[in-house]
Amino acid sequence: MLTATGARAEGRSAADPQPVVTLSQKQAGKGGDITVKGKGWRPDTLLMMLICGQSTPERGVIGGTNSCANAEGRAVTTDKKGAFTRKMPVTEPPAPCPCVVHVATVTGEQALADAVLVVAGHPVAALPKETGDGKLAVLAAMRLEGDSGLLTWFGAPPSRRLVFTVGNLGSAPVKDPVFRVGTAHGVYAAQWEERQWRGTVEPGRKARIELPVELTAGAHGDYQISLKYGTKVLAEQPWGVGRPWGVTLFWILLCLVVPAAVFRIGMAVVDKVRPRTGHAASRRSSPRTGTAVRLPKLRRAPAPAAPAPPPAGTTTATLPWFTPDSAPSEHRPTTKGHS
Repeated sequence: MLTATGARAEGRSAADPQPVVTLSQKQAGKGGDITVKGKGWRPDTLLMMLICGQSTPERGVIGGTNSCANAEGRAVTTDKKGAFTRKMPVTEPPAPCPCVVHVATVTGEQALADAVLVVAGHPVAALPKETGDGKLAVLAAMRLEGDSGLLTWFGAPPSRRLVFTVGNLGSAPVKDPVFRVGTAHGVYAAQWEERQWRGTVEPGRKARIELPVELTAGAHGDYQISLKYGTKVLAEQPWGVGRPWGVTLFWILLCLVVPAAVFRIGMAVVDKVRPRTGHAASRRSSPRTGTAVRLPKLRRAPAPAAPAPPPAGTTTATLPWFTPDSAPSEHRPTTKGHS
């Protein structure tokens, strides 16, 4: 068996056990399987196992995760004693050998270990020369710059620029450094992405670096942005992302409009297909669109007939309290003065 210790595990004292990785075979071809065993890890810790090219246990994974077969990686959780056993398929990494099986923690304190693996039939190339003792350190507080646009309110991916200043504390220049930006949400582990900065940081000099950071569509809540160079976390920055209320408003309107439209269409279909009755037909032919039932009109009682006019040449009594016989007449003779 081949054994390698994780001498680069961070945050551990000399008394703490160092993580160890053991392989069942020193050499294997593509399509085969190997059994990976480990001990000395933290209990109940999630680990990721990858086959990486252009790497050695002494220098680590030089090309970062870009030189690893990430799609064929395997995850494993240590037991109560910090040990594990996991079988994984042998695949060819994107970079040439020398190759290693790279095991690293996914959450919590950073720890890793590498074990040499010869992938039969895979190309082999010399490792790049070491550039010296260049070492980067963050000199100022890391911050997120940028604003969310209107589209973010409707669920577009939130994006920012991660701005920080680094200084080269070593004796050799650092050219085109590759950083790793991690985004963690809640209790979930950070998702790491590599970002390369084009430029050279001379010894004793500093440089202002900006790296893009983007979340998934519809992301909201509290996020933690981490910056890593090599195996060391340089800085962390919280990021509170507001809820995309435009999406919520859209769904509320959709839940109100669609049922109302379906109801209107259904009522129209029912009104078309149901049989017609005399009362319904007369009501439908009425110009009124209301739902109230019209009451039939009441017939008015006939007015009394007017009296017929008197014939021509006749006179009527002007005073009702005189009868025709007692009414005074100017042509009637009186007996006064006659015997």
